[in-house]
Amino acid sequence: MLPPVYYKDVSEEGLYRYFSEVVQGVGDTRLKIYLYHIPPVAIVGITPKLVERLLKAYPSAIAGMKDSSGDWNNTKTFLDAFAVRVGRAVSGFDVFVGSESFLLANMRNGGVGTISATANVNPAAIHKLYAKLDSPRQRTQHPPSHEATAEQEALQARLNVVREVFSSRKFPSMIAALKQAIAIYRNDPEWSRVRPPLVDLTKEQAKLLAAELKAIGFTMPEIA
Repeated sequence: MLPPVYYKDVSEEGLYRYFSEVVQGVGDTRLKIYLYHIPPVAIVGITPKLVERLLKAYPSAIAGMKDSSGDWNNTKTFLDAFAVRVGRAVSGFDVFVGSESFLLANMRNGGVGTISATANVNPAAIHKLYAKLDSPRQRTQHPPSHEATAEQEALQARLNVVREVFSSRKFPSMIAALKQAIAIYRNDPEWSRVRPPLVDLTKEQAKLLAAELKAIGFTMPEIA
């Protein structure tokens, strides 16, 4: 759930009332909200103080957050305040990162995973790293061996290489590049189309993307 984005310079009190109104308006104990912190798009952000107030008032409704700030220090602030301090099993507050580039760091510090656009084209590799990681409680009690740590870091480095290609400013947007990749590997040009205000890749950009993906050995074996 995004914060309200029309008014930019809003107070914490205003944001608290906004989320409170939704929780109270739904009025159902089954409601679970994941707060969406994405300042590059929404401008209006989610703060630790806001999360603390919401958790105190609605501990069963506020399930966690997705941090798409792209700032690891910001994610770490939330992990230290909510995931590590009280423990996932107690608080139920799940912290996801918006980029798999932070997946290893997030889960090593008490986070629960990633919700990433590139998971649409690189799911197996992202899941492979995720599967190598234990629960936060187990990681605290049983630190991984040197060999396991090295393997995790190698998997993370590989994810970063793929992410860098798709997020390159050589292309109009990551979404356009992701859809173009599907078009390439599925051999279906219809996949390259995007809706305005996004624009699709030019023929030259599409050739460049194909070349860069080939150069890093990227494949989508199950796309057909």
